Amino acid sequence: MNMFSVGKAAQYLGRSRSTLQRWDRTGLLRAERLPSGRRVYAQTVLDAHINRPVGQPTPRSRVAYCRVSSQAQKPDLMNQRRVLEEFCIARGLAAVEFVEEVGGGMNLHRKRFVELMDAIGAGRVETLIIAHKDRLCRFGFEWFEHFCQLHDCALLVLNQERLSPEQEMVQDLMTVVHCFSSRLYGLRNYRKTLKEALAS
Repeated sequence: MNMFSVGKAAQYLGRSRSTLQRWDRTGLLRAERLPSGRRVYAQTVLDAHINRPVGQPTPRSRVAYCRVSSQAQKPDLMNQRRVLEEFCIARGLAAVEFVEEVGGGMNLHRKRFVELMDAIGAGRVETLIIAHKDRLCRFGFEWFEHFCQLHDCALLVLNQERLSPEQEMVQDLMTVVHCFSSRLYGLRNYRKTLKEALAS
């Protein structure tokens, strides 16, 4: 019998850990307890909760993810989706779900992005399609590529430079500069405070 931790059960159901913990407290979905007190869930219990026949594999989807950094770039978002739609048709990829989001590529807390990563982690995504590497994230693409491979999700990247606005890169670079400038300023203040404390 497959047993899931709270985190894995949350991914399996597409819910948050706090939601499962609340369901356990209210009796909506009871967890079993290990001697250590940690909650665990049997896969059969989770399948029954979502009315999935026992043993039936998790349905897997194809997702095309489109992103721009600001509302002013909505035309770029529409163009990005159009290119991905044409790509999917040319490849014969049917039943593709399109996810569109407005948010910076350095922000890894984007709502739709987090939901997508959770779905991939739960094994619910068969294929992820993006127009360019930086549509998914500005930095660390190789890690997310590994994450997809780890969860048996094919990652298709068109790498269309024209779908990666230069203005976004400038904005992201300014964010990096501001971030490090703030940290350096903070370090200077810390050193000054430490020096004064040691001198007293």
